[in-house]
Amino acid sequence: MKHMTFNKKYLAASISLLMGTAAMSTAQAQEEAASAAGDDVEVIAVRGIRGSLIRAMDIKRDGQGVVDAISAEEMGKFPDTNLAESLQRITGVTISRKNGEGSQITVRGFGPSFNLVTLNGRQMPGTGNTRSFDLENLASDGVSALELYKTGRADIPSGGLGATVNIITAKPLNSPGLKYAVSAKGIYDESNVEGEDVTPELSALYSDTFLDNTLGFAVSLSHQTRNFQQQSANIPGWQADQGPFTNATSFIDARPDAANAAEDTADGATEDGKAGHTYFPRQISNNINNVDRSRFNGQATLQYAPRDDMTFTLDYVYSEIEQATAGKGFGIWFNFGGNVTDYELDERGTAINFTETANDFAHSANAETLLVESDSIGFNWEWQFNDSLHFELDYHDSKTTTDNGADGGTNHSGNIILGPNNIVTKTYDFSQGGIPQYDITWPDGAAEASANDFDPLFAQFSRGVGESTVEQLQLHGTWENPEDSFLMAVRGGLSSTDQTFGGRNAFSGNQGPGGYNGNQAIFPDSMFTRTSTGDLLDQFSNGGANLTTNYFYDFDYAEAVGRLQSFFGFETDPFAQSNAVNTYADLTEQTQSAYIAADMYFEIDDMPIDVNVGLRYEETEVTSVVNQDIEDFVVWSNPTEWQLRYRASDTGSVAFSGEHDLLLPNLDIKVEVTDELITRFSASKTITRAPLGNLVGARSLSAAPKPGSRNGSSGNTNLQPFESTNFDLTAEYYYADASYIALGYFRKDVKNFISTVQTLVTVDNLRDPLNGPRAAQAAAELVADGVDVTDGAIWQQLIDSGQGVDDACCQTQIIRQNENDPLIEWLVSRPENGDDKSVDGIEFAIQHMFGETGFGASFNITLVDGDVEYDTESFDAQSPLNGLSDSANTQLFYEKDGLSVKLTYAWRDDYLIGVGQQQGSAESPPQFGKEYAQTDLSINYDVNDNLTVFFEGINLTNETEEGYGRYEEQFLFARQYGSRYNFGARYSF
Repeated sequence: MKHMTFNKKYLAASISLLMGTAAMSTAQAQEEAASAAGDDVEVIAVRGIRGSLIRAMDIKRDGQGVVDAISAEEMGKFPDTNLAESLQRITGVTISRKNGEGSQITVRGFGPSFNLVTLNGRQMPGTGNTRSFDLENLASDGVSALELYKTGRADIPSGGLGATVNIITAKPLNSPGLKYAVSAKGIYDESNVEGEDVTPELSALYSDTFLDNTLGFAVSLSHQTRNFQQQSANIPGWQADQGPFTNATSFIDARPDAANAAEDTADGATEDGKAGHTYFPRQISNNINNVDRSRFNGQATLQYAPRDDMTFTLDYVYSEIEQATAGKGFGIWFNFGGNVTDYELDERGTAINFTETANDFAHSANAETLLVESDSIGFNWEWQFNDSLHFELDYHDSKTTTDNGADGGTNHSGNIILGPNNIVTKTYDFSQGGIPQYDITWPDGAAEASANDFDPLFAQFSRGVGESTVEQLQLHGTWENPEDSFLMAVRGGLSSTDQTFGGRNAFSGNQGPGGYNGNQAIFPDSMFTRTSTGDLLDQFSNGGANLTTNYFYDFDYAEAVGRLQSFFGFETDPFAQSNAVNTYADLTEQTQSAYIAADMYFEIDDMPIDVNVGLRYEETEVTSVVNQDIEDFVVWSNPTEWQLRYRASDTGSVAFSGEHDLLLPNLDIKVEVTDELITRFSASKTITRAPLGNLVGARSLSAAPKPGSRNGSSGNTNLQPFESTNFDLTAEYYYADASYIALGYFRKDVKNFISTVQTLVTVDNLRDPLNGPRAAQAAAELVADGVDVTDGAIWQQLIDSGQGVDDACCQTQIIRQNENDPLIEWLVSRPENGDDKSVDGIEFAIQHMFGETGFGASFNITLVDGDVEYDTESFDAQSPLNGLSDSANTQLFYEKDGLSVKLTYAWRDDYLIGVGQQQGSAESPPQFGKEYAQTDLSINYDVNDNLTVFFEGINLTNETEEGYGRYEEQFLFARQYGSRYNFGARYSF
């Protein structure tokens, strides 16, 4: 039986290390300890994949609670090209992807908003209007380790209900001497069409110490350019309970017959003699986005240790992401009602096939330049006051700004829609699965749309500028007991964190004609190029040239906007536009914290037992100030388009406030049963504060209030945090060098889940011209004339009967609301605290090295369950857990004689993306993601001790992503990104 002898100074350093307060890796701490012990200690550094896995395993083995880690394979080389993709190798971690790259993490079924990311122990601002840090924006070159804490600790900043991830950057005094590494790679993205075929990524890292290792300086720089294409098919939402369609000449309805009237109309379903709801897609489109992205990262660290017991550290981190997107899309819109001529529903009421008459083959073009800048400056002071007392003071000021109109030439994120508005019939077809198909028939039996029929619908311009900041001051103190006692150390600390989130948004509304009004002459036929769908979504069986409508017309966004602007005269910069809708919002969150924790050690039956117990207290005040334009009236601008107009130069300002305080205890017990077997028990309470966007008190109503899309949303500044009571029980068997097996059970009981409560409200003077007496008279006239009563026919009848008025903005006739029209009912969604939920799961991991053969492998799987799933059969407000899914990861590698080859495979099961669809109906339908698996490969060869050449393949099998609504038959999206290959060289000294 092993008896543990404690060096208390090293113990305290290890405790500080593992809790994130010292912000260094285990390997670095061991190097320092060896240096302090004398020059006669030989330190053998194991590099490469094996060394990385050994260091990560040591962190896991030595830690209190459940801790996992990823360590750099060597200076300037992380195991994966992306931090998120490295984290997915950890048991229980899955990732969401953006642009084909890992972006944010889900841990044990808890999505990105439930996980806190810290940088050297400091809380970082999120990206956009969330708390979630986008790991895609930070290069891995300057990172030495990632630590992931799955159990709560009193001395870790709160916010990570799922987990807390600490990103550790290199520090020169932790590894004295001159070191540098430079790397150059070429990126070949097979999805790319319009950009450079091969784009560069360059990085450099330098670290050195001076004045007998009392002064150190380190800097790392990285720049990447990537060109790629996003291909997708999209249905932005499904509408429930459309129909019955009295004009339909034929139909198939596979739903069961209703036994009685109550079953027929249950939960608000339409009275049609059938049990259950009906579901129809609002629109379908195919989209192509060409993206040009550049990323720059820089880190600099200056350290000074004037005495052996004192170290000052000053550091700065900067990142800049600029992403320019030029997009095009084409598709059709469905109006339902009298336009439907035939349809087929499956047994759950989902439309598999249906045909409508009229409307347009809409083509869109869009352009946006998104700029995300982040910087963080920090200061740290460590002082070993005496053998028993250690103090640390840490301060940082960090900021992230976003601007989606960063193109200095346009100053907007814009979209223009135009197309031929003379469709005879259009048919939606999902009978074969895969990509939904649509077929169009044209006047006079024409086979295709004609370029000379392209008429402008409208253009829209928006811009959002946001800023999120965190200013944090932390003071930590550790007392090490000089006596031989079970109480080893006591730690305590105070912190003050001020987080702000604010921004300005402007939206132009519809610019131009505001509808198809015979303006084909604006665009010459020469502006359009007929283009085959070719390889669009060709990874799907019925994609590419097999699409039923297998062509579209390409045109230049800037030319189309310029011609429309010259003809109608409008401003494209929404910040400069006098009648743009403007919203200003600021949120301030101030948190004061204090904690105390104790570390104890004793033995029972020769089994060493480590105990950590802690308590953290926090109080938070939230203030939200909103200044936004006030709604004035509603216009029906053309048969299919509506607009909400706002009062000129009239804004309203209002302030909201909220507060909460809480206690967060934790208990960790670690028992070393044998030299190889360790068991752990952890109990803790953790929190995640409400999403920043939900706390902002602003109310917004849909700017295009079509019937069925009259929605709104508002915030709730007094939302309370999610609170989770956590239990973990694990066993770890370290049976050989760098090899282990781990099995764990966890449970999280979470209260204050946030659900979306929807309420029908009316707003003073916002009225509905479709349901007023004028519209009723027009409908009666249409019936008398034997004309089908559709929304478009009513609009035209009102115009023909002189009910239209001139629209000053667009030189067209519109139907404007009047005092006889009824008030519109808006379905406004507001977040509220509600349900209590539970999640539990099992984690299993094995890592094995096959002796000295150079071969190794690892495998982990996580199975999760709980009462947090979305009930697809219910229309009631729900508060499910986004991201919950089983997951597994496998890694196989060979490393010997300078050659290393690593093959990785990551899988996750179906999961809930979120509740609510952009064009979904009022019951806030869900979005699910289908199971996804990806295989990556990396090969490194050491030409000599300093030079390494490498090859990396990402998404080797060109996997695609798919999403669906309540049922798999309710297609939402299919996305195709392609495979990506990197090749290059790294030189290090």
